[in-house]
Amino acid sequence: MTMHSVSTGVEAFRAAAREWLAQNLARRSGHEERSARGLTHRTIEDIATQRALQKRVHEAGFAGITWPVEYGGQGLTAAHEAAFLEEAEPYRLPDMGIAGVVTIKVCAEVILRHASEDFKRRHLPKMLSGEEVWVEFFSDSAAGSDLAGVVTTAVRADGQGGDDWILNGEKVWSSGAYYADFGLCLARTDWDVAKHKGLTWFAVATAQPGVTVEPLREITGDIEFCREIFQNARIPDSERIGEAGSGWEVAQTALRFEREASSGSLTSVAKMPRPGPLAPDLVELAARAGRSDDGHVRQLIAKAHADDFASRALGERLARLMAAGHPAGGALISYVKLARGIVEPNHAKAAIEIGGAAAVSWAKDDRLGATFALDYLNSRVTAIAGGTNEIQRNTLGERVLGLPREPNVERNLTFRESQRRALAEST
Repeated sequence: MTMHSVSTGVEAFRAAAREWLAQNLARRSGHEERSARGLTHRTIEDIATQRALQKRVHEAGFAGITWPVEYGGQGLTAAHEAAFLEEAEPYRLPDMGIAGVVTIKVCAEVILRHASEDFKRRHLPKMLSGEEVWVEFFSDSAAGSDLAGVVTTAVRADGQGGDDWILNGEKVWSSGAYYADFGLCLARTDWDVAKHKGLTWFAVATAQPGVTVEPLREITGDIEFCREIFQNARIPDSERIGEAGSGWEVAQTALRFEREASSGSLTSVAKMPRPGPLAPDLVELAARAGRSDDGHVRQLIAKAHADDFASRALGERLARLMAAGHPAGGALISYVKLARGIVEPNHAKAAIEIGGAAAVSWAKDDRLGATFALDYLNSRVTAIAGGTNEIQRNTLGERVLGLPREPNVERNLTFRESQRRALAEST
């Protein structure tokens, strides 16, 4: 793998990146600025192609630019990474879908902060090279939005030798799990402590015995989400992330980076964003529908444009606050997550109102036309995935604004007692 020296200046690094990109990657077409979620189902063959491309980027020294060298990175600065991303903007970078984002933006961040040194050295370089794609096995099928209500259970394999764990249970909403290699799995390892205690994270290989991955078909026809069933899956203790019982603390790291990934990057703090062109997708839709001069339509477009700009500006402001060490820290991300959970459904609804039939029917090869309908079907995703709008409001109220915490009737109960109480109340 090519190594770029820490003494390499940003502009020299930029020049090397510009030359390599021009020789090795294809340029984007003019029609790729905005694509509809759900239109690009990822096949195993496609992912294999993207893995090979990621390996080339890694071998050239342009993956993990700011990561420590011992974990496969370059050990360079954020300025070097920003220079590469600026030069790479016109090119088609490796794209392994939502699982590719989760691998680098969520799972790797959790591993960097909580895993053992041996674990990091075994897995992180393979994540950078595309050899390992990771997802989260977080939400329990029976727990709803109560992320701590995990009943997927890992117990020590007593009497069977070694330090292994035996995993049983079920997870759901794991995006891209059908083509992933590992899942970062939250399991209950102790039922006789409070609900938020007794949780532990493990790395679970998707192809190992006892693990079944079932894709779930969505309203759009896509199968991004998956369900996983664990039946006596044996997990070596070496694949544990963090101390046994510390899972909820580790989960806070996962949630922070998951919300940041789903809310857009908060890493740019150079300057406030400009408003940009007036909601181009809605302007084009209004023209298609012959409603460009309709006063109500123009108001809808203006409001959507203002909301989108305000959401971006909010993200930039919060990035500055976080960079300056705001005492609320990562909890500030809930502002951006909540804003997108409100703005995106409103934008999608405006498109349907503006376009009417033109927003729900389209020619076979009309990618933009399909975007409006699919965005509407998916418009509640951000309001739910990674923590609902209601959860974000609770987080902001309690952790940022300092409001009193909501009453917790389970505070003095063990999880086993809590489950018995819930069962008794339901019968």
